Amino acid sequence: GRSYRVRSVRWFAQRFVITPLVKSLTSLEVHGEESFAGRGPFIITPNHNSHLDTPVALSALPPQQRAKTVVAAAMDNFFMKSSIAFLTVLFFNGIPVDRHKVNRRSAELAQEVLVDGWNLIIYPEGGRTTTGDLMDFKPGAAYLAEKTDATVIPTYIHDAGFWMGWRFAKAAVHREAPHHWRRHLTVHFGEPLRMREGESMRAFNDRIHDAVADLGRRVSGNPLYGISDAAS
Repeated sequence: GRSYRVRSVRWFAQRFVITPLVKSLTSLEVHGEESFAGRGPFIITPNHNSHLDTPVALSALPPQQRAKTVVAAAMDNFFMKSSIAFLTVLFFNGIPVDRHKVNRRSAELAQEVLVDGWNLIIYPEGGRTTTGDLMDFKPGAAYLAEKTDATVIPTYIHDAGFWMGWRFAKAAVHREAPHHWRRHLTVHFGEPLRMREGESMRAFNDRIHDAVADLGRRVSGNPLYGISDAAS
């Protein structure tokens, strides 16, 4: 997926097909692009409501960052059929991630692309939300940041679950909502996060979660977003 020939095809598809299509169907609004002004590579950690989150997140990235971004895609959804795997790699630069168990090869591959200077979009919830609220984060992003010294960009995508949610979302609140072929969406990139000296991976993972939850509360106006006690 990172060979010169495939990169050229993907650059053309993302710039002239995928991004214009997303922006025409969503009137996409982006905030916080200045978060990418510092040292990369970047681990981008969005909330996950819909399979459409990936084209939305990629379309929101500054073009120079988009061209150097890999997407961690669920192995069981996108890499079990060769045709789907081919399209995932070609158009989204996907790499397979096993979200159900610790997979050494998945972790090594994600680490390798970061060491090579590529950004990585990874969904720390491990899958689409089943409730519409932010779920607990798996430690993958924090682990990769610790191993590669990459900068984490907490990211909140607002309302993507309602954009054709009956097809692409999992939560009932999205699937049972009125059908929308067009939707106004916003993507908010938060302040960059780096591991502090002496900080544990668990503490950093909690800090990433809190940053995404805080973005969600401020953008959505829901003061309980991402608060697990409220969700339960």
